[in-house]
Amino acid sequence: MTRLLVVLLLLAGCPPSPPAPDPGCDGALFGLPVANTGLDSSQCRPTCPCTGISSPDFTTERLDALRAWTLSTPFDELTSDPYKDPVPESHAAVCGVVVEDLAARRYHLQTFDDVAQVADAGAYLTHHDACGRCSTLVDFALYASDRDLGARVKKCGLDNLGQAIATLTTCLENLGFTKPCAQIWAFNTNNTRAECLGVCLSSSTYHHANGALSDCLACDETKSGPVFKAVAGRTRRNTGLATAICRPCSEVRPVAHDYP
Repeated sequence: MTRLLVVLLLLAGCPPSPPAPDPGCDGALFGLPVANTGLDSSQCRPTCPCTGISSPDFTTERLDALRAWTLSTPFDELTSDPYKDPVPESHAAVCGVVVEDLAARRYHLQTFDDVAQVADAGAYLTHHDACGRCSTLVDFALYASDRDLGARVKKCGLDNLGQAIATLTTCLENLGFTKPCAQIWAFNTNNTRAECLGVCLSSSTYHHANGALSDCLACDETKSGPVFKAVAGRTRRNTGLATAICRPCSEVRPVAHDYP
């Protein structure tokens, strides 16, 4: 598209569509499309054969087993809005589950420099990037049980519009989040509403027809994503889970989730 055409489209009130993402060598994005996705299974699927990534399936029994684990040192609750502070610095790291007592199903989370350190410690990789408030196995079980979790989070946001952050947090806790994880989702929801309300009101699906993120999700990614990732630790992408939001294979990290 020429620069002149772009200008003419803008003047006409029709902004050009964002460029299509590069799906990589597999020819499709990584995800599990639903009606809200706006893409079909030819454009988005839960495998990346050339990178060896395949989203794991979780039975009810396996999810219940994840929820049975107890984190020995729970995360502190958020006492202030992290979006009012500078974005925390990030560095290459991974998060591991360290079993303390197998019989009692008790564990703690530890940030390691790389996957090799996780293996050397006899721990279990649970996601790439440093551990954060959503790194627990309870929160992972919720992520794994609902591939369109964002729709329920959005409903909590709409149902609690104008309410205190604690009220929104309670709604999110009722979905199955631990409280510290629910808090960062609540602050993320409020920040996206403040920064992206206009474009989000006009977005009906998660993607444009060419695979690009909707304007709403693209805004959330830019305005809220960096702080969320730093505080939450776990995301669906760095956990290897396919969701209703489709991503380039290059953005997804494989994790076996072979907990005892």
